[in-house]
Amino acid sequence: MFPELLPLRFQSFTGQHFGLIALFVAVFVVLVVYGRRHGDDERFRRGFAVAILCFTVPFQFLQLLPSDFDLGTSLPLQYCDITWMVAVVALWTRRWWAVALTFFWGLTLTIQGIFTPSLGQEFPDPRYFMYWGMHFLSVWAAAWLVGSGSRPSWRDYRFAVLVTAIWAVTVMTFNGITGTNYGYLNRKPAGASILDLLPGWPVYVLIEVALVLGAWALLTWAFNRRGSRVPVSG
Repeated sequence: MFPELLPLRFQSFTGQHFGLIALFVAVFVVLVVYGRRHGDDERFRRGFAVAILCFTVPFQFLQLLPSDFDLGTSLPLQYCDITWMVAVVALWTRRWWAVALTFFWGLTLTIQGIFTPSLGQEFPDPRYFMYWGMHFLSVWAAAWLVGSGSRPSWRDYRFAVLVTAIWAVTVMTFNGITGTNYGYLNRKPAGASILDLLPGWPVYVLIEVALVLGAWALLTWAFNRRGSRVPVSG
């Protein structure tokens, strides 16, 4: 097959990728600082929640249209799809469970998709914008929540582990029935990713579980060691 006929994929660790990372980090820092200075600014966080909805919902709807629908990619079953939805709830209500999931999923799982993306579309494909916007906004929401005073508790840790386990079992079952690969739980992604450093299935899934549990426990310990957690439920 001629190179020009090959489908384009986003290439990691290029100038474009590094530019996106720089933008992400800059806004991340700004939101943490803003949160620390202004605390629980209700008007800001609810405006942030509306902004996430306004950006993501049209793109999600587009992927569900018959002209763009793909069983393996269009359904909102990836953890990053759920993270932006939970982030909206966390910003609008500041309920503890939504903040907990936004914190753990945003600052570990979703952020991994920014630094080691598996994206099958290049600029200016709509899915390109959906991918980066969805990931950025979810992690930025977590950044502001942390900056404005939210701290994970061990109850949050246990809840996030339970919900993530339920999601993983559900999605693996769906993948097994349909032949899809949401969450890359049934096989590694086609493009280069951090999973290439790990052994094959199912060993890499078990290693991921161990790493995630350890990272979440370390984060929870670190934040509780630094100070008490502020109330997050209304």
